[in-house]
Amino acid sequence: MSESIRPGLEFVYEAGGALGAPIAIGDTPDGTRRIIPIFSGPVEGPRIRGKLIGSGADWQVTRSDGVTVADATYAMETDDGVVIQIRNRGLRHGPAEVMQRLARGEEVDPADYYFRTIPEFIAPIGKYDWLNRSVFVCTGARYANAIRLWVWRVT
Repeated sequence: MSESIRPGLEFVYEAGGALGAPIAIGDTPDGTRRIIPIFSGPVEGPRIRGKLIGSGADWQVTRSDGVTVADATYAMETDDGVVIQIRNRGLRHGPAEVMQRLARGEEVDPADYYFRTIPEFIAPIGKYDWLNRSVFVCTGARYANAIRLWVWRVT
């Protein structure tokens, strides 16, 4: 394989957001569903700065194999006033005792579990339309009342 076709990663930003109390939907044919409200928090990175804006949510399902499938839709407002929509889908899982500690709201080292997502951006034409033309990957950390995300562009 030629090194020229090997993808790389370019760090884009780190974001943090406050989370609301989970809203239980309950057991469904595909797993246990709940909604996690996402509120504001900072966005800081070399190519983009701003804040997450409220009224977003993660519509999660936890499958019978213990894997939580995240499907979050929220928005950010850049420090120059541009609003960008984000849909972030991915997986979170780990050893049962680690996931139980997370569920109890305990502080858990993000290295102890797998939390990876694929954010998709809808940015207006202009300064940030480069977000519409790339693939991104994200690592995450879940805390009792907050979330932290690190986003990279695949080059």
